[in-house]
Amino acid sequence: MEKLFDFIRDLVAAEKYIVGQHAVERLEERGIYEWQIVAGTVDAVLVVERPKAMPNPTVEFLQSLPDGTEIKVVWAYLRQSGVAKLVTIHFFD
Repeated sequence: MEKLFDFIRDLVAAEKYIVGQHAVERLEERGIYEWQIVAGTVDAVLVVERPKAMPNPTVEFLQSLPDGTEIKVVWAYLRQSGVAKLVTIHFFD
């Protein structure tokens, strides 16, 4: 398998992803649109991969919003369904 980072970016580019309820709430709280996260995966930088995380492998991306604000985005790979899941979004303090 490719590195998890690249694999998840490919899934997102192919629109094979879901957005978890927690992520929906964080997006709304922070005034961020889903499309900004999806579009930002193209230029994202790997922060850390956790291929052995339970219950699903995860990866953290460093991304920039259109206004230049840097954010950390956490994605998981759901093996059973073969999709990426947007888990949460954090601003750097």
